[in-house]
Amino acid sequence: MAEAADSPGTAPSPARRWLRRTGALLAGVPLLTGLLQLPAHADPSDSARAASGPGSVAVAVDSFTPAVPGEGDTLTVSGTVTNKGKQAVTEAHVGLRVGPVLTTRSAIDDAARDADDPDVGGGTEVGGKYVAEFDKLTPGVAEHFTISVPVDELDLGGDGVYPLGVALSGETAAQPWERVLGVQRTFLPWQPDGAETQTRTTVLWPLISTVHMTVETGSDAGQTPVFLDDGLAAEIAPGGRLEQLLTLGKELDVTWVIDPDLLASVDAMADSYRIRGKDGTTTAGTQQAVAKQWLAALQEAVRDKEVVALPFADPDLASLAHNGTGVTSSLSQLKAATDVAATTVETVLHVTPSTDFAWPVDGAVDRSIVKVATSAGADKVIARNDSLKETGGLPYSPSAARPIGGGTTAVVADGRLSKAFQGDLTKASASTLAVQEFLAQSLALNLQTTKQRSIVIAPQRMPTAKQAQAMAAAVTALQGGPWTQPQGLPEAAKAKPDAGATTKVPSRSAYPSALRKQELTRSAFQDIGTTQDKLDNFKVILTDQSRVVTPFGRAVNREMSTSWRGRAAEASAFRQDVRAYLDTLAGQVKLIDKSETKLSGRSATIPVTVQNNLVQGVDHLVLRLTSTNPTRMEFGGEGFVQERIEVSGGHSTTVKFPTSAHVNGKTTLIAQLYTEDGRPYGSAVTFDVKVTEITATVMLVIGGGVLLLVLAGFRMYTQRKRAAARAAEAGDPQDPQDTVETDGSDGADESGRADDGPVNHDAPEERLMGESVVPPGTDDPEQPSDETPDTAAESTDPSGTGERVDR
Repeated sequence: MAEAADSPGTAPSPARRWLRRTGALLAGVPLLTGLLQLPAHADPSDSARAASGPGSVAVAVDSFTPAVPGEGDTLTVSGTVTNKGKQAVTEAHVGLRVGPVLTTRSAIDDAARDADDPDVGGGTEVGGKYVAEFDKLTPGVAEHFTISVPVDELDLGGDGVYPLGVALSGETAAQPWERVLGVQRTFLPWQPDGAETQTRTTVLWPLISTVHMTVETGSDAGQTPVFLDDGLAAEIAPGGRLEQLLTLGKELDVTWVIDPDLLASVDAMADSYRIRGKDGTTTAGTQQAVAKQWLAALQEAVRDKEVVALPFADPDLASLAHNGTGVTSSLSQLKAATDVAATTVETVLHVTPSTDFAWPVDGAVDRSIVKVATSAGADKVIARNDSLKETGGLPYSPSAARPIGGGTTAVVADGRLSKAFQGDLTKASASTLAVQEFLAQSLALNLQTTKQRSIVIAPQRMPTAKQAQAMAAAVTALQGGPWTQPQGLPEAAKAKPDAGATTKVPSRSAYPSALRKQELTRSAFQDIGTTQDKLDNFKVILTDQSRVVTPFGRAVNREMSTSWRGRAAEASAFRQDVRAYLDTLAGQVKLIDKSETKLSGRSATIPVTVQNNLVQGVDHLVLRLTSTNPTRMEFGGEGFVQERIEVSGGHSTTVKFPTSAHVNGKTTLIAQLYTEDGRPYGSAVTFDVKVTEITATVMLVIGGGVLLLVLAGFRMYTQRKRAAARAAEAGDPQDPQDTVETDGSDGADESGRADDGPVNHDAPEERLMGESVVPPGTDDPEQPSDETPDTAAESTDPSGTGERVDR
């Protein structure tokens, strides 16, 4: 009572000092008596404090309405009190205590840190009938309270922020006198007559999520996408995080900041999609209706509103600046992500977004980040004033826009307001306190000067549903308050900068170490570069590159996403998945393995088969066959021969290369596919060719066989001549060709028929020197789906041992 009566900054009178000391002495008598009665092994001070000391009752303020009261309003505060001690609290009541006005933003920070400390002074209790009374507070039991008091009874002074303490006072058996046992302080912003100058306030409303789509697509015409899980459906379903952001944001005057990857993912869900299970199998997705409903609501919400599109998949600019610029193609990935952003937003939402803003993580910038952020075309960087700190000694928070050189503007968000909703707001009391502190900081900022300023609020990228609800409540109260007026982000970036505002971007060493630990590593960017190289090598052979380039290009963008911060294992798994799937597709175009080939003679044709198991055709490929020993075997005087090839989807083709051998023996040949620019494609096929020269003995055998054939033919001719002559002499009308004269040595029976049947002299020989000749009509069967063969069909089975070649 005596402390409350003293004026701040003045010393109490001698009489009052004597009264305080006497009161303290008398108050300590019963406490000392209680301590003497405790067991010898107990700590008296700890026991008493736990049972009945200050802080033994927890006070939670769950509701504070209106958040910004005005003249004639009634303030209603409700919440709970919970006795955490071991003794019951009696003669208890909850009252409101209004402290002296807080004149600076740092004073608000200090009061917030001591919000539940009963030992910190909290002003004079309003008292009277504006209290909530309790006969008894049982340990461990929460009791609800509600206090409604006309604002006029609070005895508020001029405009400003007033700390408002909600305190529980009572007594216990150990300390049977009234004292404050628990308190919760919040803030009451007070400006009943309106502001002389309103602050133009820009609130960013982010629609950003984590990566949900894999790189895998179906082989159908629509290329059905495959999702990592069904988590995105849960986010956009009623009550989900993204559904809450959409529902709450459409009622506010905010600037929407959207990741185009989110739109592309939900748009893909609206059609047919599949979900990958833990075992690698996929099942059909079923949330198409939810996706369509969310997109339709978003299209309505952003109509005629400011929309800022981030680069596709929200690439991590700081990680790229610190670890990726030395890796080839990394900056080109950022450019590609920026180029596709506007098209995606326009296609899905039917609005034209701003794409000239870059937003590093937490608004933390250094010179390298600014350089990277602007390399893809952005000329405005959203920073935060705890990174781009004020050093000019301004007595107020300057406007957000700052020229930082090179035609680039830093749009510096207010740190206190931007971070107001980053904590755990699952409890109503935490949310209520966050809202009131946010409003208090905003009013204190406005009261710093009569100069009109443009302030930007950039909250966390992916607020939870509870955080979004608190943000919406605060922005609703702010935009309904008397000291601010809404403004879009493009307008804030164009505002006239304050002359004394900081424009010097900090060095790389000033980047926060906590954020640096979460960055993508250099090896991650090297993995991304390797994938891009493989994609570049693969796409050049395709007849329809868009079926591969589009999904893989977007997947590479997702590999650089800011959402991987703090999730290094998940990021690595995603990169490996993308590369493995690309390797699988590229491996569908390959050479068929060959076994050892035998060559009888000095020249022959060597067949090599290329198989294409893709659904589309391949072109711009060169098949090269190289001899490792040209002195033994060559191709038209050269050590290699090559031919350009085309293969339709689901088919194979065989190329036959003419070759010539100089000596007997084994020679190794290498078949390799190349792209037209000379880059090897796929794995080479190595096989041996064994050359066997035709010997003199074999030639003699062949010559003898030919001579026997000639002699046999001559004999048959003379026999027919004789038969014809006899028939003419006898006048026999029988056709001379119907009868062949035989003797016992001709191998015919008595009827004149040859043992081996009639001889067909027009039939070709089926064997010649042991080389197989494939009869007509025995080509490899065509695929069942083929209408007409568009390439020469070839068996995909490996050649058998001792394979012969065409001569």
